[in-house]
Amino acid sequence: MKKAKIDNKVQLCIDRDFTISKIDERIYGSFIEHLGRAVYEGIYQPGNKFADKNGYRKDVMKLIKEIGVPIVRYPGGNFVSAFNWEDSVGPKKDRPRRLELAWGVVETNQFGLDEFMDWCKKVGTKPMYAVNLGTRGIEDAKNVIEYCNIKSGTKYSDMRIKNGAKDPYNIKLWCLGNEMDGPWQMGHMTAEEYGLKAGRAGHIMKLVDPSIETVVCGSSSLYMNTYGQWERIVLENSYDTTDYLSLHTYYGNAENDTPNFLASSVAMDQFISQVISICDYVKAVKRSKKTINLSFDEWNVWYHSNEQDKKLEKWCEHPHQLEDVYNFEDALLVGSMLITLLRHADRVKIACLAQLVNVIAPIMTSDTGAWRQTIFYPYMQASVYGRGEVLNTVVKTPTYESKHGEAPYVDSVVVTDEENETLTIFAVNKNLEEDFELTCDLRQYAGYKVVEHSVLTHKDLKAENTEKNPDNVKPVDFTKSSKVDKGILTSKLPAKSWNVIRLAK
Repeated sequence: MKKAKIDNKVQLCIDRDFTISKIDERIYGSFIEHLGRAVYEGIYQPGNKFADKNGYRKDVMKLIKEIGVPIVRYPGGNFVSAFNWEDSVGPKKDRPRRLELAWGVVETNQFGLDEFMDWCKKVGTKPMYAVNLGTRGIEDAKNVIEYCNIKSGTKYSDMRIKNGAKDPYNIKLWCLGNEMDGPWQMGHMTAEEYGLKAGRAGHIMKLVDPSIETVVCGSSSLYMNTYGQWERIVLENSYDTTDYLSLHTYYGNAENDTPNFLASSVAMDQFISQVISICDYVKAVKRSKKTINLSFDEWNVWYHSNEQDKKLEKWCEHPHQLEDVYNFEDALLVGSMLITLLRHADRVKIACLAQLVNVIAPIMTSDTGAWRQTIFYPYMQASVYGRGEVLNTVVKTPTYESKHGEAPYVDSVVVTDEENETLTIFAVNKNLEEDFELTCDLRQYAGYKVVEHSVLTHKDLKAENTEKNPDNVKPVDFTKSSKVDKGILTSKLPAKSWNVIRLAK
């Protein structure tokens, strides 16, 4: 049977006055958990030739600064639900070695809260700190915020000063536990139990520092049996002291079905829309004037390392764990997921690509170097160029049927930065065989010209970047394929490609 020919034209429709929202830069956040080699041999490796005097990997810091990561969630993740924060401060020689139950390893605590805050300063990012509401509780949450945010004159603030940090850390964003809906979680509880505990923790933490913002746990994924009811019940019991509700999701292509895999952004879009509806339902029931926004603080592709992780020996230190080696098609989906987050920028204010180094990460390290994985590029380019406001972008594109429903061949969003007089178009062409011709009426942006069209594409969907071949998949200049003539932008989106088209006045 002859394959039906599709119309390979896509039109972007925008209006300068029709904006979705100003972008909160924290939407480009990331995540460092005490898991695998994220911390040890990732951001911290004393004695390595690339390490500074504190043991922080300078080559890794350089790549993180290239991305411009605004926040980093820490120390977990599943790790935090059995973590004693006091173990990770003070003289390293006095810190205990602990069994780390979430990932079946030994935690040495040689890198902890004090080191993380010092590292954040050096890398130019801000902390998003998670408290243990699994095996511990409200008193411990009060104590750690006192340690971090009170200037002096109390037990825990003076402990921080004694440990070498005279000035408060002033951590403003706090996660109240992690994935507490999951039976795998230390201290797993029902929605009502967690909602009450989180509400009380948020209340007492804001008594210590009223300027903080709190994130409560939503569902660990769209596919949890308690999904929907969990969000409703948690918010009903914690609404007054909560600022954000978290979402987590990961996608994989174990079936080696690329069109369905690339359509996963459709499911992500539905997930966000549904959770917004639940938040607004609780707002209406409570007759509240406060809007709960979203923190999508775990998202990525994750499936490559699943089989190898089953073979790990228990109770070793920082093994090679969750080390997905990403390929080109993974980068395409990451691009579409970034576009999806931006299209919901009115409610998604925080997001964390999980994670940052070695563990399902855009950056990989060995003892001899650090390199960019394929997913590094859409993440970096969105962070660098996706600042300003999101325009309401109507994408007129052909679609195809997928297991997630009708999926567009082209995902796209337009970001405007009026202050710097720039316009940026992010677009993913998910058609594996055909180029698309893109047009956009820009007559409202008189004098704007194309300054760059960057394309990430490769003939092999499974192409990877490695230490020996770090530039196998990287963006190339495609500027000659885009132009503005009489106010109309025309551009070519190559088959299977991530595109960044930048215009300036």
